[in-house]
Amino acid sequence: MAETGGAAGGVREVKSAARTVELLEVLAARGDRPARLQELADELGVPRSSMYALLQTLISRGWVRTDVTGSLYGIGIHALLTGTSYLDSDPRVRVVRPYLDEASEALGETIHLGRLDGHDVAYLATRESHEYLRTISRVGRRLPAHAGALGKALLAERPDAELPEGPYEALTPNTHTDRESLAADLARTRERGYSVDREEGVTGIVGFGFALRYEIPALDAISCSVPVARLTPAHEARIVAVMREVRAKVEASIPAAGGSVDWR
Repeated sequence: MAETGGAAGGVREVKSAARTVELLEVLAARGDRPARLQELADELGVPRSSMYALLQTLISRGWVRTDVTGSLYGIGIHALLTGTSYLDSDPRVRVVRPYLDEASEALGETIHLGRLDGHDVAYLATRESHEYLRTISRVGRRLPAHAGALGKALLAERPDAELPEGPYEALTPNTHTDRESLAADLARTRERGYSVDREEGVTGIVGFGFALRYEIPALDAISCSVPVARLTPAHEARIVAVMREVRAKVEASIPAAGGSVDWR
């Protein structure tokens, strides 16, 4: 049972629950790199015996999986089921999805929906281009907000005072790694009304991001990603025009989801 105390909201953090969440987040962040028991114990700063007991509990419930030797650990299938439930229950995602299809059909490029989560953007939906197919879907994955069109569109909706001091992680040679450079880019984003990511998150890919202002400050954004080799001035102009139109349609349609829970 949670104890009342000095934490925000008047409830003290439950250490066992926090440790469980931290473990799942560590395993999820590792992707296809399974972890060993000692690695996890060291990273979370807990005794090896306590980590082993926690892992076995989560394995029995499907939240963690292990290999045939029982020495490697990874995220389990119940994490996928819970993530899918999140997407299915979110009224905004349901409203936006058809417009992602519309943008994808009109442009023939990859279209994303993302949500700001701390200093990252989580991908909630993607429509892949038939010309540029990824081997792994981005849905459920995260990208630093400073390094992509989705994130920069959302950061531009907030005062620069909220930006971390830096330095920031460099994903490509074009990534903004200092606060001043990023702030200047966000100023240009505010002026034009959308963000541009020129090979800052992925080499060879340019992205155009549009914040969805059905809440203030915006938490969601849509973007269009296109390979540099296919991006002509005319195509860029069409991308911007189509995505602006799609954004307007999304923002006008969100009230249609009225009656649903307003999740925070």
